[in-house]
Amino acid sequence: MAKILISPLSWGLGHASRIVPIAKEFLKRNHVVTFATSGRALIFLHNEFPQCEIIEFNDYPTPFTSTPFFATKFTLYIPTMLKSIQKEKEETNKILTKKNFDLIISDARFGVYSKDIPSFFINHQMKFNTPLFLKPVVPLSELFHTLFHKNFQRIIIPDNPPGETSLLGNLGISKQPYTNKIIYYCGILAGVEKIDIKEEDIDYLITISTPGGQSYLENKILKQAPDIPGKKIILLGRPEEKFEYKLSSDIFIKSYASREEINILMNRSKFIITRGGYTTLMEIAELNKKHTILIPIPGHTEQQYIAKHVKTRHWFYSTSQYKLNLPIDIQKSIKYQGLPKMSKTKDNVKKIYDEIFIKYL
Repeated sequence: MAKILISPLSWGLGHASRIVPIAKEFLKRNHVVTFATSGRALIFLHNEFPQCEIIEFNDYPTPFTSTPFFATKFTLYIPTMLKSIQKEKEETNKILTKKNFDLIISDARFGVYSKDIPSFFINHQMKFNTPLFLKPVVPLSELFHTLFHKNFQRIIIPDNPPGETSLLGNLGISKQPYTNKIIYYCGILAGVEKIDIKEEDIDYLITISTPGGQSYLENKILKQAPDIPGKKIILLGRPEEKFEYKLSSDIFIKSYASREEINILMNRSKFIITRGGYTTLMEIAELNKKHTILIPIPGHTEQQYIAKHVKTRHWFYSTSQYKLNLPIDIQKSIKYQGLPKMSKTKDNVKKIYDEIFIKYL
């Protein structure tokens, strides 16, 4: 029985939700799992794993903004991030002086590692995607990643290897020789799974989970939802709040849904409308959902790249929140073919454990 420390970033719920299947695999094999995180991720993981210890661990200040200038703000934010990583490393050392662990898994937290304990880094970006005027920054961002990658035994990328089934495209590819030596493409990691249901009785599942307190999309969807026929469930992604109500006879609003609830709702849904977050895309792939609209955060270059990537491959339709017109966009999206077949999370986490983690436990 080993003791595992798992520390996901808490910018939104994506990082926390994709480590759920990994944590479950460790628990299934009778290991002890401790989480270190903050904010919504802390609340989320407490709800999902009430039996596990959770250490409140301060996050980086978020660079998200409600304006379309995320990339510029993020670039200017890098010096602050470097200071935050150093502070994060100091906080990690304090935890490790008080508690013993056999293995550390960091999801996008560059300062959570130990030279004395096998440490693994989960991330889906090997570079920062930037607008054209910041393209010279891209090679520097790869060097930035590699600088910190050297602190970890392996870099685990939750995607298929580069090629026709890669969900990340160029985002998951590094040109740095050292990073390429330790990269492990594990396949998708989704916190949902396919279940047997009588029928897909929800016409539209609309999920809105956005860091930074952005409310524009939420207001627009609530206004347009009555214009599309059928049963609609809207999840607002606020685990710190608990409310639900009917907006009309066929529109149901929930502030938050647990992983178990989301799993059931996604399985029951014919059509999914969501932000362009990578974790959500993996969940859609896990469930083989064919009808989806992605609405990336304005200025969020990662989400914008992913939305463009899947649209170019004719997998899913995507649109800007400012141009969103649900009745028209739904008709456009039906022409898209959905994601290709790929190995599922259950097989992927078992493979990671057997090929990577077991030799260190």
